[in-house]
Amino acid sequence: MTNIPTELLRTLIAVVDLRSFTKAAHSLGVTQPAVSAQIKRLQMLLGSELLDKSAPGVTLTATGELVVSYARRLLQINDQILHLAGPRPTARKLRIGIAGDFASPVLAWTLAGFRTRWTDVCFEIQRAPGDLLLQDLRLGEVDLIVTFSGMKSDPDARFQWTEEVVWARGGSTRVEASGPVPLATCGDGCTLHRLAIAALEKAGRSYQIVFTAPTLGEVATAVAAGIGVMALARSRLASTELLVCEDRSLPKLPDIVCSVYVREGGDREALEQLADALAEILQAQRAAAQPLHREAESAQVDPNAAIDALRRASGS
Repeated sequence: MTNIPTELLRTLIAVVDLRSFTKAAHSLGVTQPAVSAQIKRLQMLLGSELLDKSAPGVTLTATGELVVSYARRLLQINDQILHLAGPRPTARKLRIGIAGDFASPVLAWTLAGFRTRWTDVCFEIQRAPGDLLLQDLRLGEVDLIVTFSGMKSDPDARFQWTEEVVWARGGSTRVEASGPVPLATCGDGCTLHRLAIAALEKAGRSYQIVFTAPTLGEVATAVAAGIGVMALARSRLASTELLVCEDRSLPKLPDIVCSVYVREGGDREALEQLADALAEILQAQRAAAQPLHREAESAQVDPNAAIDALRRASGS
């Protein structure tokens, strides 16, 4: 038996009552494409057109009139049941999308600090390639995203800055100039993978992908063990056991752009404050990375001590 999600019926009612997809999106705290997608999904579930496309504005078909009438009654009963069952939880969920090639302990520190001020907020973390996260953001499927990309500015981003990318290796790893570069990556969907491959091919340097894993943390662990080298943002080195690979046979890697986006609508005040906090600590991490990394290499300090120093430098 097919069940109709109540959120689809609420979207239909909002569109009909406000006579506008844009106004309905604003009232529901989602984007206009998300409203269109929900109406389309509802029509597919019912197997019938609800809106008359040949008429101007928002006009219901005969079937649409019946569906709206029943939908109002169904939602009224739904809300009455919820009221009788007692108060609903007050926690607000913030859906955060993180690019799959992003790994940084400061994310957890920032979320923990944010929750001391917004105690009714909970978090749902999703990982995906940056282009998919942007698509989900526009559809209202996530509330805030952090992405990496090539050198490309985007006026829709709330924050953008460049990150230096370096070759990273374990303490005992050496790259043979005459042989293929042993490369470890997160796979084709990873921006750092694509940058590394493009740089090697442009330089005419042979390579072999010796290790692939779904998360940057797993790749970094394998590289620290000596399996090969990887491309990594310099600011992330302090949270790993890796060193910069200064081998001159390796081509210089281009910078990348780190971006923080916030979706339209939703819990705007909380989202903007969280975006501001994330951008602040990530940029502080980038600024602190150079001296901290030089200190870790010259004094051979414990990586955990370098992380603690980074936390102090960024004020977390």
